[in-house]
Amino acid sequence: MELTDRAVGFILASISVTIFTYYTFWVIILPFVDKDHFVHNYFLPQEYAILLPVYAGVALICFLSVFIGHVMLKSKKKKA
Repeated sequence: MELTDRAVGFILASISVTIFTYYTFWVIILPFVDKDHFVHNYFLPQEYAILLPVYAGVALICFLSVFIGHVMLKSKKKKA
């Protein structure tokens, strides 16, 4: 069963809103909650709030660099 573009867009938007809400709560609200509160069990340690986006950004930049290099090499072979 194929998903339509509207369904795929809705799924991607839902995932994005969920990640944004989780990360916002984790970074902005959680530091003001007591350390022994049960809600801390649902979140990673605070250090990961910086490390995960940095690693994701580096991975994205590496992927884009490899992709652009591949496209440039491919187009250079076509001209020759």
